[in-house]
Amino acid sequence: MAGILEQQKERSHSDPYEVDDALEESDEVAEKRGTVNDRRDMRRMGKSQELRRNFRFVTIFGFTMVLMATWEAQLSANVFGLINGGTGGLLWMYIGTFFGFFAACISMAEMASMAPTTGGQYHWVSEFAPHSVQKFLSYIVGWLCVLGWQVGNTSIAFLSSQQIQGLIILNNGSYVPKRWHLTMLVIAIMTFCQLFNTFLARKLPLVEGIVLVLHICGFFAILIPLWVLGERGNAKKVFTTFTDGGGWGSIGLSCLVDMLSPIFSFIGPDSATHMSEELHDASKTLPRAMIATAIVNGSMGFIMLVTFCMMLGNVEDILATKTGQPFIQMFYNVTGSKGKASAMTCIMIVMATFGCVTNVATSSRQVWAFARDQGLPFSRWLAHVRPGMDLPLNSIMISYIIALLLSLINIGSTVAFNIVTSLGTGALLSSYIVSISCVALKRLRGKPLLPCRFSLGRWGLPINIVSVLFLCLAFIMTFFPSAPRPDAEAMNWNILVFGCVVVFSVVYFFLRGRHRYAGPVEYVRKDV
Repeated sequence: MAGILEQQKERSHSDPYEVDDALEESDEVAEKRGTVNDRRDMRRMGKSQELRRNFRFVTIFGFTMVLMATWEAQLSANVFGLINGGTGGLLWMYIGTFFGFFAACISMAEMASMAPTTGGQYHWVSEFAPHSVQKFLSYIVGWLCVLGWQVGNTSIAFLSSQQIQGLIILNNGSYVPKRWHLTMLVIAIMTFCQLFNTFLARKLPLVEGIVLVLHICGFFAILIPLWVLGERGNAKKVFTTFTDGGGWGSIGLSCLVDMLSPIFSFIGPDSATHMSEELHDASKTLPRAMIATAIVNGSMGFIMLVTFCMMLGNVEDILATKTGQPFIQMFYNVTGSKGKASAMTCIMIVMATFGCVTNVATSSRQVWAFARDQGLPFSRWLAHVRPGMDLPLNSIMISYIIALLLSLINIGSTVAFNIVTSLGTGALLSSYIVSISCVALKRLRGKPLLPCRFSLGRWGLPINIVSVLFLCLAFIMTFFPSAPRPDAEAMNWNILVFGCVVVFSVVYFFLRGRHRYAGPVEYVRKDV
């Protein structure tokens, strides 16, 4: 263990770009070095700069906006909310969830400013947790992040594939979708994302800026036709209609179960963090981008959700659509044209596909960072950065392989597939809970925090506490079944699979991980 730790420290502290600042630098070297603050942060955390810092504020803002895709999610992921809670439940739970997630987002933005590292949550836990549990908690959170982001790749590709199938059904009513059709579409989308992240990775910041424009223009391209052509419902009725379609016996509980819809819209505010070692002036730019994303995406999502609820029409008819996608049926009902509805749906498909491209980038960087700290099997191979390309190609490849293997589950059982892919939400929520709790505990004990360029100041502790309480509630609700008294097929087995992953990570930690994994805090330099 001591030998491994010394090798890691030697590797981390050796910076091939430690040259005299007065010397003229090539563009390539300047891009990798970043700003003075970037170099200071990397030296303090004991990490060497291996990736290119080619993201700026606009491009990383576009990155997180496209990945979270809040307004798109309000159209594509609201079936559950329409059944549980109704339009009133959808709208009011969205508002409550926004404020809860915003508290969590600014809490993580502060931590990101203190320690702008690709590792994200597991690194923060390692630095901020009590000394006695730093290593163990950091290791478990690292595995949870791996789980959350890896299954997210397949989940988003699956969503995009369902939209493609819905578009085909809209234009060809005789088409009968098969499970293997959907799996092949998922594989095709994941292959596109893999090739993009491998051969066009240097263009990713430029593409994210372009897709950000599409994200905003697409919002208006869908919103305006709905406002102009749609028959508006009664606003009071829309905001005050609560239903218990799931049969929970309580409107309040039904609305809480409805939290899953807005949670899906806001999950992933840490995505920019996992790109922080590719971001110029990360300690300043990163928190700004995270907060701006939450505000802008949250506002756009609310406007789109209100529009959807106002133009919805008969809920039962929308839910019974043959396309399997209520928003596609609404587009067709409002425009009265398959061509116009198809064009609007294509915007959704393109945005979901590039959301998957972004998710692959995030998930691969998170795996790479955890492997760099010896947290995974085959860590040396996963942490390898291809010289010249400056990309963790092995981590990108393993993300692709995992997504393909998960997509095959759908051929045997869509229920089993949904169980596995929906695990990401609970895994990421738990990583947020642990990391923010560590900072809150440090504040409660009166211990000093790291200096940072974005600080919550005296509001830090109450914001941290509010965010943890909300996240705990959201975490519990992600394991609720879709209806009370479910049979074996309708039961939400996420808690079982989630528990198995946690147990495996704990067992692996004691058998092997604790001998190899020291935790990022062990590489931190105290003299910077």
